[in-house]
Amino acid sequence: MLVRIVQVFAVLNSLLLAGLLYVWGRNWWEIRSKHTLGLVMFSLFLLGENLLMVYFFVMHPGLNAWIHNDQMVPTVAQTALASFRVLQFIGLAFLTWVTWD
Repeated sequence: MLVRIVQVFAVLNSLLLAGLLYVWGRNWWEIRSKHTLGLVMFSLFLLGENLLMVYFFVMHPGLNAWIHNDQMVPTVAQTALASFRVLQFIGLAFLTWVTWD
């Protein structure tokens, strides 16, 4: 169950970051300021990290089988992974709301 939360929120975070990258990229193209370039770079790096998580925890056969094994990965580690993904989603959801408003 906890691994499924990690998978779902990694995908949701990637979608939010793609939307932010679209808005911030368009703004940078029009404004050409360092601030908007910083936002573009932030979203690119965080999107890359989340897409890597999607690959590892959804598509990679070895890691996916390993992370689902409760005897190999303690519940506390799975809880930490899920908590970080959910907290990241909350932060990105707020940032998306502020950006699109």
